[in-house]
Amino acid sequence: MSHFHQAVTELIERVKDAKDGTTRLVQVLEEKPDFAFIDWLEAQPVFPKFYWQSRDTREEVVALGQLHTFVDPAPAYTILAEDQRIWGGRSFDGQTGKNRRCMSSFFFLPQIELIRFDQNWSLAVNLSAEKHRTLASLYKLQFDVMPLLPVSSHIEHIQHLPEKAQWDELVEKVLLGIENDEFKKVVLARKTAVTLDRALCAAQFLKSSYLNNHHSFHFLLSLDKQHSFIGSTPERLYLRQGQELYTEALAGTIGRGANASQDMELANWLANDAKNLNENQYVVDDIIERLTPHSETVEVEQEARLVRLRKVQHLKRSIHAHLNKGVNGVQLLGALQPTAAVAGLPRQESMDFIQKHEPFARGWYAGSMGFISQQRAEFCVAIRSALVLGDEVQLFAGAGIVPGSVAEHEWQELDKKMSTLLSLISEHSPLGVAS
Repeated sequence: MSHFHQAVTELIERVKDAKDGTTRLVQVLEEKPDFAFIDWLEAQPVFPKFYWQSRDTREEVVALGQLHTFVDPAPAYTILAEDQRIWGGRSFDGQTGKNRRCMSSFFFLPQIELIRFDQNWSLAVNLSAEKHRTLASLYKLQFDVMPLLPVSSHIEHIQHLPEKAQWDELVEKVLLGIENDEFKKVVLARKTAVTLDRALCAAQFLKSSYLNNHHSFHFLLSLDKQHSFIGSTPERLYLRQGQELYTEALAGTIGRGANASQDMELANWLANDAKNLNENQYVVDDIIERLTPHSETVEVEQEARLVRLRKVQHLKRSIHAHLNKGVNGVQLLGALQPTAAVAGLPRQESMDFIQKHEPFARGWYAGSMGFISQQRAEFCVAIRSALVLGDEVQLFAGAGIVPGSVAEHEWQELDKKMSTLLSLISEHSPLGVAS
């Protein structure tokens, strides 16, 4: 019997012996498990499933099974014990007239969590008065965990929404709206539906991204076998630790060069380009405005820094706030989501434009994914993301339209952002044209 199997057996006995009122038990693993977390997640038959890896890679979690679910996370505070977390996310446009099918948010208090923090591993369970529910899920855990193979699906067809001609029209519409002072910026997005020759396993896709896309949050939310939302995003919505809040403005984008000197040339151009610096400043100003009512102080990094990813480079400025007493993670979600980096400015006017003119519903894309606890909360912005539906993958990307934006350049930026995930299926996909 493996060490991990032994730990589960011990934990089952501890759950059976747990006194009434026990809300959580943690079994420390003496040895590193002999499987990758994403492989373990895929092997388990318990839903919902959630995978999380923090951007700094210090924490990795698989959460399985539900003790409680929340369509609105606010009531969770009344039932969360100090060391419990709810996992999930908030959609961009769920439960609006445009997207009635998608939930506005979905969070769950899991029955089982496998946790790595730095080089420490543990298996934890959350318990309710009906502890047999958690026990039933523990008994279902599978111990034969096969390593997931690389992605082997091939692309048969690609369909963009909007297509190029409609994209050009939408960009012109936004630029005209900016000229007429209707808004300062609108983030337009594209949905690209990719039909494959065989079903794609979401965990397999995520593992491939995890191995290739660094300096990113990685997440997966599966409500059932058929629907999984995954992403590898460089952008933090916020991290709250007590009264300290850390967030950032990530806006302004250029591609990567073919070699180091081209990379540097592009980076220098980005760091000095008025349009991109202006776009970043819009996001900074918006975040300050949103945080001010909830904060004693807000500090902003003066100079934008460069973030270099596998396919793109971004401008980023860090923001730190000392929160007013009593401000919680749910209030911060409402204040900060959606950011000007995924919607535009002012928020309401840009959202109205997106609702009215974008030819698809965004759903979870450009929403947020993460966790909430009494003392801490962390969320990433759900960009560089995909909805995996068997042999169809829906990929999403957006571009901020501001004065000086050129439709053709923004379309190419969408291709670059989308290639973060699409290149994992095919390095030579015909992205620029609908095939």
